[in-house]
Amino acid sequence: MPVKPQSLPDQTRSDIDSPRRGGRGDSVEHVLMDTSEVAAMLNMSTSWVYKEASKLGLKGYKLGRGRNAKILYKKAEVFKWLEQQRVH
Repeated sequence: MPVKPQSLPDQTRSDIDSPRRGGRGDSVEHVLMDTSEVAAMLNMSTSWVYKEASKLGLKGYKLGRGRNAKILYKKAEVFKWLEQQRVH
């Protein structure tokens, strides 16, 4: 007798894999941003991000070696800093 797969009521595959639910959808792309992404989001240059990151409280994660090493920043830290800049 074949076994029927159980359906999950009111849950789509994207709900299961979404980062908020802690599913397997968690990936580096959802957690980290590279310097050019941070610069674009803040409407600033990449050189500004490199120079100001530590002043902003952004801790970079260096992947690789030498001049071509990629620096990534936690998306949550970028959004936290941005929220602190809100004018009341």
